[in-house]
Amino acid sequence: MTAMTKPVDVRAKSEDELKAMLLDLRKEQFNLRFQRASGQLEATGRIQAVRRDIARVKTIMGERHRAAAPNQPKA
Repeated sequence: MTAMTKPVDVRAKSEDELKAMLLDLRKEQFNLRFQRASGQLEATGRIQAVRRDIARVKTIMGERHRAAAPNQPKA
């Protein structure tokens, strides 16, 4: 992934695809952090883009989870 992902593209993916995408993004985030710590990171803006993509995927997964869960009364 070289550019930020659009929410429309993320919503079109299945649950399994979202989990795989989240795993890939977390691996990329780890690698970027490692590069930054060792002074090899050139594209510093990519860190922020990956963080936002992770948040985007997690938000959509949460929305789907809440929509699928039955409404539970609050006690």
